[in-house]
Amino acid sequence: MSLVSPRRALRATVSGLPREFWWLWTSSLVNRLGAFVATFMALYLTMERGYSASYAGLVAALHGLGGVISSVAAGVMADRLGRRPTMLVAQLSTAASVALLGFVQDPVAIACVAFLVGMASNASRPAVQAMMADILPPEDRVRAFSLNYFAVNLGFAVSAVGAGFIAEFSYRAGFLIEAGMTLVCAVLVFAKIPESKPAAPAGAAGGGKESGAEVRLGTVLRDGRFMSLVGLSFLIALIFQQGYVALPVAMGQHGFSPADYGLAIAVNGVLIVAVQVPVTGLIARRDPRRLLVVSALLAGYGFGLTAFAGSVGVLALTVCVWTIAEILNAPTQSSLVVRLSPAEGRGRYQGMYTMSWSLAALVAPLVSGVVIDAYGANWLWGGSAVLGTIAAVGYAMVMRSLPPEPEVAVSGGTRKPVAETEPTGGVTA
Repeated sequence: MSLVSPRRALRATVSGLPREFWWLWTSSLVNRLGAFVATFMALYLTMERGYSASYAGLVAALHGLGGVISSVAAGVMADRLGRRPTMLVAQLSTAASVALLGFVQDPVAIACVAFLVGMASNASRPAVQAMMADILPPEDRVRAFSLNYFAVNLGFAVSAVGAGFIAEFSYRAGFLIEAGMTLVCAVLVFAKIPESKPAAPAGAAGGGKESGAEVRLGTVLRDGRFMSLVGLSFLIALIFQQGYVALPVAMGQHGFSPADYGLAIAVNGVLIVAVQVPVTGLIARRDPRRLLVVSALLAGYGFGLTAFAGSVGVLALTVCVWTIAEILNAPTQSSLVVRLSPAEGRGRYQGMYTMSWSLAALVAPLVSGVVIDAYGANWLWGGSAVLGTIAAVGYAMVMRSLPPEPEVAVSGGTRKPVAETEPTGGVTA
């Protein structure tokens, strides 16, 4: 392969995307660069404040519960008020609540503020995903979601290293820095990103099936194909969460040090940052059904192989396997969510999809702890393989006879409609 080929592949991946997308991309990167709370909350509560591990787990659960609730509520806001106002409210609320978390000391107050942080920090995700779907034509969505996923992981990888040094100096400084970075995101949204909410279709006032008034949460819940995808997303998210909630516990029980876990899990971020952009072009041209089936199997059996790993090196190899699954699954599934969503209800659909990941973040620590204590970690890894197999079969069934991409009209004329050769369609009720 010539030296020019990687450059051409990179240009093909990043070229042709609208300016609004790159401001969203920058906002995602800056937001994750300040991800201090998610990384060091447990250490802050146990080491800095002296609370028990049980209390830290309770606070983490409340943080996750806040995300579950806000995912759905923010999706409704994104459809009713618009993507831009929802993002602004979410980011300003996140900045305020994170800053407050650095000063409260009473355990009840800490738990309540952590709940608010979970709500606020997850509220912008449905709006961001809906806006990306609004401004991008169908053929560009997979690579755009892939690039955004790259930004999120790059920001998190850099913030994890930086946050470690900040925590050595002052945990409060970390909270304030995250609040400041979130404010920067709010400024970017306000100054650079226009509203992209689709215009109401003609005849919406008459209450037709395609009208925005008809796309309610009940509409989403009755959409059998989409809710099946949400359920499969929950299973996949449960599997991926084990890398952060069960793997460190299991490694500790087998005599590995925290540094060993750090080395193993670092492979996840490094691999995503290294290969996400190069493989984006390949993903965009592949059958999404096959990609999702393969990703589910790799995720399940990648964690299943952990039962046979006896060294840090082998554990790192298992991390490589399920990280490849993550790279394949995230942009492909995000694009599929858009494909199954009517334009006027994208916020609600994205909110329900986001909720599946928030719910997994809430459930995974509880389930993994019970399974490890009662049966041992190997049962958890075997269960992950079973879940991956179930998810693979589910993806194969859900992806049959997919509806075509719908045509989109956007207020203000910022988005060109889909070409006439692109068939129109909707979701299955």
